[in-house]
Amino acid sequence: MGNSQSQMAGDEKWTLLKAFLQTMSPYQYLNSDQDLTTAFKIYESVESFFCSWDFQEATSQAQKELESLETTMLKIAVTGETGAGKSSFINAIRGVRPGETRAAETGVKETTKEPTPYDCPRYPNVKFYDLPGIGSMNFKPKTYLTNVNFSTYDFFIIISSERFRSSHADLAREIQRMKKKFYFVRAKVDQDLENERKTHGNTYSEDDTLQTIREDCRRQLQVMGVSSPKVFLLSNWEIEKFDFHQLEDTLEQDLPHLKRLVFLLSLPNFSEEILKKKRAELKKLTFLIALASGGAGAIAIPVPNVSLKCNIQLLLVSTIAFYKHLGLDEESLSRTARWANLPVDELKGVMRSSKIEDVTFHFIQQAWILTAGNILQGLIGLIGMLVFAVCSFIITVFQFFQVVDELYADALRVRAKALGEENPGDSSGAVA
Repeated sequence: MGNSQSQMAGDEKWTLLKAFLQTMSPYQYLNSDQDLTTAFKIYESVESFFCSWDFQEATSQAQKELESLETTMLKIAVTGETGAGKSSFINAIRGVRPGETRAAETGVKETTKEPTPYDCPRYPNVKFYDLPGIGSMNFKPKTYLTNVNFSTYDFFIIISSERFRSSHADLAREIQRMKKKFYFVRAKVDQDLENERKTHGNTYSEDDTLQTIREDCRRQLQVMGVSSPKVFLLSNWEIEKFDFHQLEDTLEQDLPHLKRLVFLLSLPNFSEEILKKKRAELKKLTFLIALASGGAGAIAIPVPNVSLKCNIQLLLVSTIAFYKHLGLDEESLSRTARWANLPVDELKGVMRSSKIEDVTFHFIQQAWILTAGNILQGLIGLIGMLVFAVCSFIITVFQFFQVVDELYADALRVRAKALGEENPGDSSGAVA
């Protein structure tokens, strides 16, 4: 009983600590020459908070959460009628083109006989499962869900096109009855719009047509007993258009934190909005990395006048991972180059951050020492006796915020180059 209460208290403190850290921004007060003022304000905030906290316990918790991020699985079931575009949707949302090695097989005939998993490129823990079609006359949702191992999946995406069918509602009701979430996707909406444009000519309105389709799907689901259905209109050929970002936002809200994060990071860089979200999440992740870097594996760093420790190996692994998260590793750049029909060196040519092959243990250590020197200059005289663990934490946060901003800017430049733009803009396209 006592251990349980103690564990609960520890979990509550850990939640509070993370919430506190994520409200901080090292650049919140930063102007051109205010690095020291910023460092001092952050130091005071963190030190006062850590006065009531076991720092080693904090580093241990941070290490556990980072390890959990590496092992978190997300399994997404994609189902619907034969020919509705299930496989095309799975390819599109993963940024995979038909014919590529990882592509799901597509066709007007049912090509899926049993649940078939498809990993996201570079993120094997995120899997989309192509389930057998549901269009037969004697469709029985309960039997179907049993046969496809219903409990395996985090949520379901039901794909429909052209016509709403009773089997969609039957399946949705059964999913809700079994306490799982589903999202109804009306695919091929670009074809619907083209048909409406040809039919109505000058009176055609894209917004009105989309709203009519959306409301019709929602109404038919509700009439057939589905409560509060979430309906999204998509095109498998232009996945980032129409309701894609609403679908993404909804999934982010509905998923637990770690699964939400791995889902976001697994997405190709469809738009600048995706990249902005990745940058924000990576900055939050920076605080965990900074905490964990002061724990097991930390080594003494030769910074003048102070004795600091940091796990440089963890920082190295994390930095390389950030390249991958933003589509700047070798594999991602090669995929983007093939997509854009450009030499990969042209994409690398617009990058201003260090090449990933140059990011070594020595490189990270020297960068950390340089950051430490800039932050600690004059700070010792201001504070007197420093809590060196807190200083190490602040230095790492500063360093990684700079890394994230530099890589984000590079990701925008690479994206603009791939799309044939002079400068990063607001256009859309699936890159990396």
